[in-house]
Amino acid sequence: MVFDPNKIEKIREKMSEWTKEVVEPVLKKFPERKREFLTEEGFTVKRIYTPVDLAEKNWDYLEKLGFPGQYPFTRGVYPTMYRGKIWTIRQYAGFGSAEDTNQRYRYLLSIGQTGLSMAFDLPTQLGLDPDHPLAWYEVGKVGVSMPSVKEMEIVFNDIPMDKITTSMTINATAIEVLSMYIVVAESRGIDRKVLGGTIQNDILKEFIARNNYIYPPYPSMRYATDAIMWCAKEMPKWNSISISGYHFEEAGATPAQEIAFTLADGIEYVKWVIERGMEVDKFAPRLSFFFAARTNLFEQIAKFRAARRMWAKIMKERFGAKKPRSMMLRFHTQTAGVLLTAQQPEVNIIRTTIQALAAVLGGTQSLHVNSYDEALSLPTEKAVKLSVRVQQVLAYEAGIVDTVDPIGGAYYIEWLTDELEEKAWKIIDEIEKLGGMVKAIEIGYPQREIAKSAYEYQLKVEKGEIPIIGVNVFVEPEEPKIEVLKVDPAVRERVITRLKKLRSERDNEKVKRLLEDISRAAEKDDENIFPYILEAIRAKATLGEISSVLRDVWGEWRAPEVF
Repeated sequence: MVFDPNKIEKIREKMSEWTKEVVEPVLKKFPERKREFLTEEGFTVKRIYTPVDLAEKNWDYLEKLGFPGQYPFTRGVYPTMYRGKIWTIRQYAGFGSAEDTNQRYRYLLSIGQTGLSMAFDLPTQLGLDPDHPLAWYEVGKVGVSMPSVKEMEIVFNDIPMDKITTSMTINATAIEVLSMYIVVAESRGIDRKVLGGTIQNDILKEFIARNNYIYPPYPSMRYATDAIMWCAKEMPKWNSISISGYHFEEAGATPAQEIAFTLADGIEYVKWVIERGMEVDKFAPRLSFFFAARTNLFEQIAKFRAARRMWAKIMKERFGAKKPRSMMLRFHTQTAGVLLTAQQPEVNIIRTTIQALAAVLGGTQSLHVNSYDEALSLPTEKAVKLSVRVQQVLAYEAGIVDTVDPIGGAYYIEWLTDELEEKAWKIIDEIEKLGGMVKAIEIGYPQREIAKSAYEYQLKVEKGEIPIIGVNVFVEPEEPKIEVLKVDPAVRERVITRLKKLRSERDNEKVKRLLEDISRAAEKDDENIFPYILEAIRAKATLGEISSVLRDVWGEWRAPEVF
C-alpha cells in the first residue's frame, strides 16, 4: 500500500484545525490536561493517532499487517485463532508433596482448566534431593518436590497423560524431570511420541534474571541443546524449550528489553543447534516462548505483535527457515506476578483480568492468570478458581474471540508495535556486537541493563510518578486479613521416607553403572546425554544423584561481579 502524500497532507491540516479550534480552548480552560502520558517503555503518548503516524515512517501498512496464519504473523500464528479453539487455560501449580499437587491438578481440571503447568521446588530446580542439607528448608515450598520417578507417578495418578498437555517450569534439571514423565507414561502404555507439552529448558534466562542454574554457561548450553535435539527426533509433539521473557520482566526489564533479550536467547539456541549439525526446520517448529503480561494494555498487545513479527524475520532471513511453523512465535503468557500487591489484594483480580485481556488480544497460545493472594502466599483453591473463571469470562462472555485480531490496524497499536520493534532491534544489535548472548551474559550486559531499568522503575513508584492502587495512591490504613495457604511441614518427611525406600529397593549396582555412563557421555562434546539420563531414571536413579555426576564433570557456576 502506498500512501498518497496529498491525502496525508489533508489529514495534517485537519489535525491542525482540530488542535487549534477544539483542543487549545480546552487546555486554556483546564491546563492540567496538558500533562504528559508515558508508556512503561517510556514512549510519550500523543493525544490521538491517525494514518499520519504510520505514513511518517513510510510504512507499507498492508504488508506489515499481513493476515493471521501468514508471514510475518503480526496478526497471529493461526488463520482462525480463537474462533476455532480458545487458548489453553494453563494455571501454574504445584506445591508440597506429590499428593498435594495431584489433588490441586485434579481440582483445576474439574473447574475447567485445559492444560497442566508444573511448579517445582528449589531443590528440584537446583539438582538436590530433599535429604540434602541445603534442601532442608525448601522442600515443597515453592513447588512440588520431585526427586524421583516415584513422585512423578503419584502426581499424575488418575490424570490422562495422553489426553492433556503438560508444561514444566524446569531448566537446569529439565532432562531428568522430562525423563521421569516419559517413564511414567510408558508404564501406562503411552508412547512418548504422543505426549504433548513443554519443558522450559531455558538456561540463558537463569543466568540473566532468575539464577536457578547449576553448571557454567557452555556445558549448560550443551545440556539445553541436547534436550532440543533429542526431543526433535523422539517427541514430535513436545516443545523442547520455552524461551522465556517473563523472568526478565519480573526482574525489571522494560517491554523492549523483554522482547530483545528473549529473542537474543532464541537466536543463541538456534545457532548452537545448527552448529551441532541439525537443520533448522528439523527442530525450529517445536521452539516455544513465554512472556509476561503487564497492566498497560495497549503496550503489552503491541509487545506480543512486535515479538512475533521479529522472530518470523529472524528465522526466515537469518537462519533460512522454510517451514512456516519454524517462523511462528508460539507463546505462553503469565500475568505479571511482580505487579501483585499485598495491599488490597482483591484489586489484583482487576489487574490480572486486564493483563489476561492483553495476552488474548496479543494472540497468546496458552495463559496463566495469577491468583489475587499470591503476594501473600501460595494460592488458595478459592483464588485459583477465580483465576480460571477470569479466563472463562474472557473466552465465553466478552466477545473478543469472535473475530481474529480485533485490534489489528488501530493506529495507536500499530505505532506502538513499530516503536517497540525498532527499540528491540537496537538492543539485539548491541548483543550481536558483543558476540551473542552467552558472551553478553559473561560480561554482565543484560544483567546490568535489567537492574538499571528495575531501579528506575522503583524510583518512579516511590516518587508517585507511577500510581499503584493501595501502595502509593488510594491507600487504606488497615488491611483486611485473608485466608493464606501454608505448606504442611510433614511434607519433607513424607518425601524423604519414600526416597529412602526407593533407594533400598532398587538395583543399586545397575544405578551405579548407569551413572558412570552419564559421566562418560558428559565428557564427550559430541554425545547426547538425554538417552543416558533417561535410562538412569528408568532404573530409579534420583535427580540429585544425576546432577551430582554432572557437577563432577562440568563444575558449578559462580556468577561474576557485574555491577
